[in-house]
Amino acid sequence: MAPTAIDDYPAEPTVFTYDNPSKAVFPDGIKTSGQFDPIYDQMKPYSEFPVEITGPTVWEAEDYAKKPEQWTHRFSETEVKEMSDAADAFIASDTPLTGISKIKFPLPTMESFLGAMRNEILNGKGFILFKGMPVQAWGNHKSAVVYMGLGTYLGYFVSQNGLGHVLGHVKDVGADPTQTDKVRIYRTTARQYFHADDCDIVGLLCVAKALEGGESDIVSAHHVFNTLQREHPDVAETLCEPIWYWDRKGEISAGQEPYMRQAVFFKETGPDGRVYSKWDPYYIHSLRRFWDAGVIPPLSAAQEKAARVLEETCMRLSLHMVLEVGDIQFLSNAHVLHSRTAYKDFPPPAPRRHLMRLWLATPEDEGGWKLPFPDSKHAKRGGVQVDDTPPKALLDAE
Repeated sequence: MAPTAIDDYPAEPTVFTYDNPSKAVFPDGIKTSGQFDPIYDQMKPYSEFPVEITGPTVWEAEDYAKKPEQWTHRFSETEVKEMSDAADAFIASDTPLTGISKIKFPLPTMESFLGAMRNEILNGKGFILFKGMPVQAWGNHKSAVVYMGLGTYLGYFVSQNGLGHVLGHVKDVGADPTQTDKVRIYRTTARQYFHADDCDIVGLLCVAKALEGGESDIVSAHHVFNTLQREHPDVAETLCEPIWYWDRKGEISAGQEPYMRQAVFFKETGPDGRVYSKWDPYYIHSLRRFWDAGVIPPLSAAQEKAARVLEETCMRLSLHMVLEVGDIQFLSNAHVLHSRTAYKDFPPPAPRRHLMRLWLATPEDEGGWKLPFPDSKHAKRGGVQVDDTPPKALLDAE
C-alpha cells in the first residue's frame, strides 16, 4: 500500500500571482504562472486509475527504433527558405526575441503541418525530430529566431528558471552537479535521469555536439505506467499518491514555500481523464536539508523503491536517439519522459556542447491537457517564475 492517502491532506488555498502583470515588464501582457501545488480535492485516488492505458500515447521502443521515418522530418529546401525569409524579416523589424509571435513569424506553407505536429505531440506518440536546420550557416542569432518562431506554432514560451530565460541553454557552465539543492543539472555535464520538464512541450535545438556522450533517451510514460501496473502495482500506487515533495531550489516568489507536494502520475480533471506524468528525481532527492531539519518527511521505503523501479523501467523500455547539429527534438511532457547520458566536451578552443531549449505551454482552452492545477487555463501555465522577473531570450548561457 502507498504510505498515505489523498484524503489525509487538506485542500490548501492558492495564491494567484500571475494575473494583470505590468506590460512594461511583460510586453505581451502574459506572465509565466510558475510552480503551484495541485488542487488536492481534484486529485484522483489510485483506485480510479486505469489498469491499462490504451491508444497512440502507448508505444514501445521497438515500434520506432528501426523506423526513423515515422518520427523524423527533414526540412525541405522550400521550408528552409520560408523559415529563413521569416527570420530575416523579423530581425529587420528590430523586435526583441521575447516579442516573437506567429504574426511576426509567418510560415504560410508550413502552418498546417506544424498544427498537425502539435496535435501529434500533445495527443499522439508525443515526439518529433526535425533535421536539417543550417545552424552553422545561420549563426546563433538567426537560428534562435527560427527556432523560437517554430515554437510559436506549438505553444507559448514560459520562463525556465529564476532568471526569466524563455530561451534556455543546455550547456556546461562549470556548476557542481553534486550541489543538487542549488544547481540545475542542465548546466553541468552530469547524467540527467528520466524526467519531465515543468511545461507541456519541451524543445531542444542542437547547436554543438559533445566529444562523447550527451545522447538522448525517451520513453512513453503510458507504456511505463502499464508495465508498472503489471509488474509492480505497489509502485504504481505509490507514484499515484500526492506524497512527493519537490524542491524549488531557491527559485521562489514572495509567499511561496521552498518546496511543493504533488504526485508523479495524476489524472486530468473531468470524466475519462488521461494519466499525466510529472517526475524529476533531482528535485526529489535534493530535499535532504528539509528532511534533516524535520520540516518535511523523508522518502519512505516505498517511495525509495518506487523511484528506483521507475528509473529502471524507463531505461529498459526507452528509445535511444542522437541529436546532430541542426536537429530539433520536440517532446510532450504529459506522457513522455526523457533523459540524457553524461558527456565530455571537446577541449578548447572547440565549442562546448550546446542545446538551445524551449519550454512551451498549451493551455486547457487551446487543446492542452486539463490539469488539476489552478493555472490550467492560463496561456503561460507552468514554468518557473520568480516574482516579476522579466522574460529574457539570450543567445548563450549566462
